[in-house]
This record gives sequence, C-alpha cells and structure tokens, in this order.
Amino acid sequence: MIEMFQPDFMQRAFLAAVLVGVTAPSIGIYLVQRRQALMGDGIGHVALTGVGLGFLFQANPMWTAVLVCVLGAVVMELVRARGNQRGDIALAMLFYGGMAGGKLLVSMSSQSGAGSLESYLWGSILFVSPGDLVVIGLLAAVVIAVTVGLRRQLFAVCQDEEFARVTGLPVRVLNLLLAVMAAVTVTVAMRVVGLLLVSALMVVPVAAAQQLTRSFAATQATAIGVGVVTALLGVGTSYQVDLPSGPTIVFLAILTFALFSAIAAPLARRRHRASTEHGPAVCDVVLPGPAHASTATATATAEDSSGGPGTAGGPAAVLEGTEPVRAPAGATIDAPLSGESLSSRGLAQ
Repeated sequence: MIEMFQPDFMQRAFLAAVLVGVTAPSIGIYLVQRRQALMGDGIGHVALTGVGLGFLFQANPMWTAVLVCVLGAVVMELVRARGNQRGDIALAMLFYGGMAGGKLLVSMSSQSGAGSLESYLWGSILFVSPGDLVVIGLLAAVVIAVTVGLRRQLFAVCQDEEFARVTGLPVRVLNLLLAVMAAVTVTVAMRVVGLLLVSALMVVPVAAAQQLTRSFAATQATAIGVGVVTALLGVGTSYQVDLPSGPTIVFLAILTFALFSAIAAPLARRRHRASTEHGPAVCDVVLPGPAHASTATATATAEDSSGGPGTAGGPAAVLEGTEPVRAPAGATIDAPLSGESLSSRGLAQ
C-alpha cells in the first residue's frame, strides 16, 4: 500500500484528486439547485475543441480548454436566459459541434493519437504532469474562492432569481459567473475524471449528500467529503487494478449514493417519529427588526443555526437589521412565502 504513494506521478494524481474532489461538488451543488445538473456534461463536450486547439498549436491543452469552455459556458447561459423555444437546438449544435471540432483538430495536429485523446476523455493518472498540477491548483483555488466567498449570493440566485433581482443583486452577472466557474471546474477535472464523466462528479456527490442532510451548508460539506473520498479511492483503485481513473471514481460515487439512499429511509422514519412526539414543527422566519412593518418581506431561513447562506430567497447581508422570530408552522404572515422556501430540504433538491 505504501509503495503506491512513492512514484511521483501517483503523488501528483492524489493531489489532483483532492482538488477535483473539492471543486466539482462545490460548484455542482448550485447546478443541482437550479436544475442544471447536465450543464457540466455539455461544457465537457465543448472542452474537447479546446483540447484539440492545444494539440494543434503545441500549447498546454488545459489553458486552451479553459478559454473554449468559458466561451461555451457564456453562450449556454445567454441562451438559457433568453428562454426561447430554439434554445435546445442551439445548445445541441454547440455540444455536438464541440465534440466534432475537437476530434478534427486532434486529427490535424502532430500530437494526434488514440492514447492522448483517451486520457482527456476518460481521465488518466499517468498524464497528470507537474505543469498540469500547477494549472489544476490555480483554477481550483479560483473556483473554491468564488463558491465559498459568494455562497450567499449564489444560493439566492439559484433559489429565486426574481427575489434576488428585487433585493438588488446583479443576477445576470452572478449567473454568468456561475457558468464560468462550471467551465473552469470541467477543465480542473478533465485530467483525473475525463471530459465525458466530469459532470457525474459534480452531481452524484451532491445527490448522495441530499439523502442524509437537511441544510445547504451540511449538504455542501457532505458532498465535498464524498467527492474527495471517492476521488482518492478511485485513483488508488485504478493504480492497483490498472483501470481508467475516471470511470472508477464515478462508479465509486454511484455506490456511495446507493449506500446513502439505503441509510436515508430509516433516518427519515426516525425523524418523523421524533417530530410527531415533540408536537408540530416550527419554522424560522426572519421579520423586520424593531419596526415589525406588516408589509415587509419575510424570508424563511435555509440554513442551520451555524449561519451559512441564511435565506431561501436572498442573502442575509441584504436584510440588515432583521431578527429571527419563531413562528408555528402554518402561521399567517403578511409577506408571501413559497412552500419550497419553507422546506428544510427544498434548498438541496
């Protein structure tokens, strides 16, 4: 077992696996929240053109993939924002054009070869070079800084765009930023997981965490833990059994989801019995401060008391001067609240 950590390429592979395991679920939880779970898959298709450009111009394919992915993600977000009926057709042409263009560019380059292309499609621990590790580390740091530093704002936009817009948040900028971070994450993960499977590492750990957690902060932390553990186990298993790292990591993540799903059912029954024994549930409602204006907007808290992204409709920073009020479930208040906002699990589903 110790011998596995001695080769330099394995040390680089494990470091890259940790970075990917943290980064992919960090951005994936927002994509799942806004029902764009397959966005990473589409960006992965476009990234193949970036890889082909890197091969063609003798450049680092990771940097060219970043540029192409960011451009593709911006186009995808603009098409989504317009919401026209032809959006699906435009996105389909973008995805398939990205794959076709990538294959053509790789074939035209002097570095063309089935082995080099396979490493980007399915991931390979043998191809994580020192230069790749530096790029992965820099890009992962950017993604983590954005997803953690702007967690409240991003959560608000993903939960309710209209409310976020009313509170003064730059919704379009935040949506574009989220799309760009998803594109960067695809580039970070393509060496370890592969372009065809990177979306799975964004979504499956989040889906697994949802089975056991009830708040946004807990879901995000659990998803990152699942991502890191499965990435490390997948890299180690691929080395021991001589398997491609990407499919191994994704398969372990799916097994984790199945395990968490099996555990979730008895936990749900236990929570239900506990809630019935202790009377009706209560919901945390944030009302205006001392004035208690009857027409003010109330926001249900979407986090536990530790204080993560605290509102289901917008960031807590927007609601300065507010104080929490405990209200019985079902109580009537002047401000409109959606049932999904009051659901303790709605924020992670």
